[in-house]
Amino acid sequence: MKYLFLITLLLFATPAWAYLDPGTGSMLLQVILGGIAAIGVALKLFWHKIRIALGFSKKADPDDEQDEEAS
Repeated sequence: MKYLFLITLLLFATPAWAYLDPGTGSMLLQVILGGIAAIGVALKLFWHKIRIALGFSKKADPDDEQDEEAS
């Protein structure tokens, strides 16, 4: 049903004759670069948890943490 609606919209679409000024292009570029930066920051914040989830590093043992605190 969704696809039929989508096909109908695409078949009866009319040109918008819209004007996109150069400011629109730079705004789109900022949105794309901002999204890439946000993904990078999120990966940086959760990198250790991601590595544990993928199995590339193992969780620190509680005994090792106690030994480090004692010394």
